[in-house]
Amino acid sequence: MRYIEGVNRKRRIAFPEYIDEYITENNPVRVIEAFVDSLDLTAMGFKNAENISTGRPGYNPADMLKLLLYGCMNKITSSRRLETESGRNIELMWLLRKLKPDHRTISEFRKQNQETIPKVFHQLVILCKGWDLFGMEVVAVDGSKFRASNSKKNNFNKKNLNRRLKYIDEKLNEYMTELELNDASEISNRIPDKEEIRSRVKELRLRKEKYQRYHEVLETKDVNEISTTDPDARLMAVNNNGVDVCYNVQTVVDSKYSLIVDCDVINNPTDHGQLSKMSKKAKDIFEVNSIKALADKGYYNADDLKECERENIQTYISKQVIANSTGEREYYPDKFEYNKEKDVYICPAGYELRCTRKKAISEQTKDLVYKNNQACSRCEYKELCTKNKKGRTIRRSIDQDFLDTVDQRTRENKELYKTRQMIVEHPFGTIKRGWGISYFLTRGIRSVKTEAYLAFLAYNMKRLINILGTRTMLERLKGISTLLTSLSYIIGTYYYKGQLASVIS
Repeated sequence: MRYIEGVNRKRRIAFPEYIDEYITENNPVRVIEAFVDSLDLTAMGFKNAENISTGRPGYNPADMLKLLLYGCMNKITSSRRLETESGRNIELMWLLRKLKPDHRTISEFRKQNQETIPKVFHQLVILCKGWDLFGMEVVAVDGSKFRASNSKKNNFNKKNLNRRLKYIDEKLNEYMTELELNDASEISNRIPDKEEIRSRVKELRLRKEKYQRYHEVLETKDVNEISTTDPDARLMAVNNNGVDVCYNVQTVVDSKYSLIVDCDVINNPTDHGQLSKMSKKAKDIFEVNSIKALADKGYYNADDLKECERENIQTYISKQVIANSTGEREYYPDKFEYNKEKDVYICPAGYELRCTRKKAISEQTKDLVYKNNQACSRCEYKELCTKNKKGRTIRRSIDQDFLDTVDQRTRENKELYKTRQMIVEHPFGTIKRGWGISYFLTRGIRSVKTEAYLAFLAYNMKRLINILGTRTMLERLKGISTLLTSLSYIIGTYYYKGQLASVIS
């Protein structure tokens, strides 16, 4: 049987004379090259961006930035793997002109430019705005948990510290009993022997002292947990009702092409308060008077939604469904109808629950309480409705009238709200599942933010290549360098003004 034969390994082969011949005209590395070369890295504040004639020369920050961006776009985020790939990957050989920085240099570059790498992301956002790739009408906000460089064993709170201290005390008592038995025994080869037990006792006592110090920190400082490897990381709920030490990554995505407008990293496990913050970032970048923002029920917070209204951000958000103590769906709080004229709730059995708090509402008051214990005591459905012996209680937010307006707006625009998942979950799906970036390699929230911005910069770059094509991207990036040098990065501005984007376009 005949097969397609490969080339003999000992046969002489005439390689192309130029390494450029290995890289096709449509290769995405050409876009990376053109984009980074269009940036004024000195104005952006990159370390060692100025070419100094004295001292030992270092690597050009443009080359290092190209390496990191290529790595994120090709599932290579580790500095050690980037070092390896730069010596065997033909695309990286072309991109870096056969430079091979070691992993320490790569890691140090990322560390030294934690404040400047996010500016590269925002520069690409400027280009997207100038090229009319943002709809600037509808955005979607969402968050996702990314695992931190800190194991659950190195995360401590009062509950697990008390459990570990209790276990150590039990083991110490057990070992002390064994020591007494060893002393009373004449058998010399008893297992474990006295020296081994003393060693274990010493180790447990040292561990106990360490746990007690952690416990004192939790008692004296206003913190709920301690992460010893990455102090900024926190224990958070993740998929399948599990928990892990994570960061909460927030994104705001434009609806037109699912391009990321901005991102942030927080160590708060909840999304409360982030809808107005992220939507306002998009509104400022777009420089529009109002936008529409879509979000899931994790962002359902009255104070945050009111802040959005003050900023002319029209919100569309799903309402949280709260279960009752029995779990019977027919007796959930949303099954109780509110009568505004009488200021009462009517339960599924037809009884009226009246407000029990008639005094003036203070600033600390968040809910009004409605109940009717007499009616509940004779209701035949009480066991299905509540486990409280006195009867059912319904709490109504003092901002419920405003929340009802938001709920009605969402119900009337179901088709618009259904687009939320397609808009905002695509970037997270691509980065976490497609590229395998579901965890952070660095530690500390500042460094982690740099990692996040690099990943989302790579995502936007790849989206642009898919939308416009390599040739169009290269044509549009040609000549941008001069414009950016004269107009961009106006002394510390974090968001960029529309006149720059309009000139670029």
